[in-house]
Amino acid sequence: MHVTARSDYAIRAMLVIAAHDPASVTAETLAHAQQIPPSFLRGILTDLRRANLVFAQRGNEGGFTLARRAEAIFVGDVLRAVGGGFTSVRGFPTADIVYFGEAAPLRAVWLDVEASIGAVVDSVSLATLLAPQAEISQQQTA
Repeated sequence: MHVTARSDYAIRAMLVIAAHDPASVTAETLAHAQQIPPSFLRGILTDLRRANLVFAQRGNEGGFTLARRAEAIFVGDVLRAVGGGFTSVRGFPTADIVYFGEAAPLRAVWLDVEASIGAVVDSVSLATLLAPQAEISQQQTA
């Protein structure tokens, strides 16, 4: 699996939005908080909005909020929204790869790898990722 900058930035932006939920977060705040190039972030936020992962509100009080609870948004949802599949072979989607002869069984290995990655990223929610941070914050204030 190759994690692209786009995928990494998308997950980081979603974590910031989730951490501020239910308040909205501006694109400028997201870019600054995670050191994401603003022009790159705009496209990512558009993809996240189209995937119904965030709501966008315009105006003075505008910004981005989660479209559903952080417990119901998984890393896999974010990755699919901005990049499609989890694995590729030589730049092609894993499902499209065809091998011949002795190499034919190799396709099944790559499909199993993709399924395993999918199982992991579909089991980790934004809330799960934020939980350790919340525990650290609570310990520091106690």
